[in-house]
Amino acid sequence: MAVSQPYEDGWWQTTDGLKLHYRDYPGGPEAEGRPPILCVPGLTRNARDFEGVAERLSPAWRVIAIDLRGRGESPPAPDSSIYAPPSYVLDIAALFVTLKLDKVVLFGTSLGGILAMLIAATTPERLAGVLLNDVGPVIDPAGMARIRGYVGKSASWPTWLHAARALAEAQRDVYPRYELRDWLAMAKRVCRLTSAGRIVFDYDMRIAEPIREAPADAPPVDLWPAFEALAGRPVALLRGARSDLLSAATADEMARRLPGLDVTTIADVGHAPALDEPESDAAIDRLLDRIIAGQ
Repeated sequence: MAVSQPYEDGWWQTTDGLKLHYRDYPGGPEAEGRPPILCVPGLTRNARDFEGVAERLSPAWRVIAIDLRGRGESPPAPDSSIYAPPSYVLDIAALFVTLKLDKVVLFGTSLGGILAMLIAATTPERLAGVLLNDVGPVIDPAGMARIRGYVGKSASWPTWLHAARALAEAQRDVYPRYELRDWLAMAKRVCRLTSAGRIVFDYDMRIAEPIREAPADAPPVDLWPAFEALAGRPVALLRGARSDLLSAATADEMARRLPGLDVTTIADVGHAPALDEPESDAAIDRLLDRIIAGQ
C-alpha cells in the first residue's frame, strides 16, 4: 500500500519561463484566516530542509516550502549570473501571483532570510511576520570565506552511508551532537541519487560562479535599511551559538535597531539551526502566537 505524503507537489512559472517547484502542506480548518507559512532555504539547500517543521505545524497552518532555481526539483538557470538575490525575489513575487497569496509568514534560513529582508524593503505588505534563521544584515567574514571555500565543489559517493560520513567529517563542528542517523537524514535532505547510482549534492554547481566572480575587496551591500523595514510586524531571530555567519554582536545590534525582535540562541549548533531543536520550536511557536494575536 502506498504511503500518502503530507504535502502536494506544485510548480510555478517565473518571468523568464522556468517552472520552479514547491511543496504545499495543506492547512486544515484551523488554518482558515491565517496567513500561510512560506519557507525559503539557504544557498545550497532545498524544500526538504523544512520537512520536520512543516509536518509539525500543518494542518494548523498551511506551509509552502520552495526550491529556488537550480536547487532540488527546480531546474537550473540558463545563465549563472541570474543566481542572485534580485532574481530570487522576482521568482518569489511570481509565486505570490500564481498561488494568489496575500500575506505570508516567511521562514528564511540564511539566504532565505536575506530574501525576507529584501522583500520587506520592496513589498512589506506581503509579510505578516518573519523568522530569520541564523542570518542578519552583516555576514561575518569567516562565514563568507567558508562559503566561498565549499560552494560549487562537486562530490559523489557510492552510498548514502558514505555521503553521511563525508558530511559528518566536514560539518561536525556545526552539529557536534549529531549521531550517524542525523547525518544520514541530512544527507537525504541535501543530496540526491543520480541515474548512474551515485549520491551527489542536489544543486547546480554554477550557483557558485557569481560568488567567486565578485571582487573579494568589494564593499558589502548595506542591508541594515532592508532589515529595519521589517519593523511593524512580529519578527524572530534564531542564532546558532557556534555560528560563523551571524555574530553575537550583529544579533545584539539587530535587537537594538528592531525593538520587539525575539532573539533565541541555540546552544551547540553552528550555521544554521535545523528548526527541530526545542529552542527553535519554542521560538517559532511564540512568533506564530504573536501573529495570531495581532490578527
